[in-house]
Amino acid sequence: MPDKIGSDSPKPRAPRRSVPRRPRPRDRGEFIGDGGKWVATWSLRLLLFAAALYVVGWVVGKMWVVALPVSLAVIVSTVLWPIAGWLHRHRVPASLASLAALTVAIGAFAFLIASIVPSIARDVPELAEQAERGIISIQEWFAGPPLNIEPEQFDEYVQAAATILQESSDRIASGVFVGLGAATSIIITLILSLVLTFFFLKDGLRFMPWFLRSTGGTGARHVAEVLTRQWKTLAGFIRAQAIVSFVDAFFIWIGLMVMNVPLANALAVITFIAGFVPIIGAFVAGGLAVLVALVANGPINALIVLGIIVAVQQLESNILQPILQSRHMNLHPVVILLSVTAGARLFGIVGAFLAVPVAAMVAVAVRYIGEVLDERAREEREQYEEETHDEEEAVESG
Repeated sequence: MPDKIGSDSPKPRAPRRSVPRRPRPRDRGEFIGDGGKWVATWSLRLLLFAAALYVVGWVVGKMWVVALPVSLAVIVSTVLWPIAGWLHRHRVPASLASLAALTVAIGAFAFLIASIVPSIARDVPELAEQAERGIISIQEWFAGPPLNIEPEQFDEYVQAAATILQESSDRIASGVFVGLGAATSIIITLILSLVLTFFFLKDGLRFMPWFLRSTGGTGARHVAEVLTRQWKTLAGFIRAQAIVSFVDAFFIWIGLMVMNVPLANALAVITFIAGFVPIIGAFVAGGLAVLVALVANGPINALIVLGIIVAVQQLESNILQPILQSRHMNLHPVVILLSVTAGARLFGIVGAFLAVPVAAMVAVAVRYIGEVLDERAREEREQYEEETHDEEEAVESG
């Protein structure tokens, strides 16, 4: 009788599990190679990024005669748009609304000029005489102990300076013609900026729909959102800076009037205009006011004026500016300082004025890109978690 089936037959072997092969430990040379690859990759990316920035800067420099009026027109439009927009909403024709807003702006500028011209015409001759007396007193101080410089030596210095000026007459003449050319360029730029501002205010509501129709695609939505945010940021920055500059100029004007400093009205207007160039503008305007006080009223008066200016600027920078600009700018002071320095180095005073608005708009674009990337990362994470959960449920049910 046969044995029971399978009594002596070998038991079936369980299938061998495939053990995943672990990567071998890397040595020091491989770590260095990987680090070198990372450094080389990012160095190439930075070089390409720097080259792109250089090309953009070169194009802007070549097209500066067009880029400058457009930039100024956009900034002025953000200031005047509340007036033009209010007129638009009250059924005023677009051309008439734009013309009315420009008329208000030109009238305000003419009022500022008219308010400072009489004081300049009245005080400058006397200030020049006081400066001459101050130079004479300095000359007398140099002539006394311990320096004991004779007046004849001063005459020699003056004669040497006159000789240098005479030898440099050609360069001075060319500089005069360059100055005349610059003045002509300024006039053309201002006229072109006014014309562009008129059309921006007149047809501004049509730009965004036209842009969306012309570009199309999913990218147009992102670009439209970025442009809208940049417009709001620029408008908020200009209005907040105007308020800050006005407060600065008003309190400094009161201090100058109390201390009986000449050209108080003109210095207040200069302080207001210089306030649109953060950090550097306040320093230059304050230094000019202290210099006028020193020439006109002496060192004690100048020190008091300096104390008033420092106190007002501390009030503005520590209290007023953070409250008004934190919602619109959100830029670190170091970024502002570097932007102003770079703008002044590349494009002069106008570059220093435009540096912070440009930096703010770039920051808006960077923040929006970060928001889009964070949103995509969140969506992919949620999708991954959902797929993982479905796979676990399928394994448990199977």
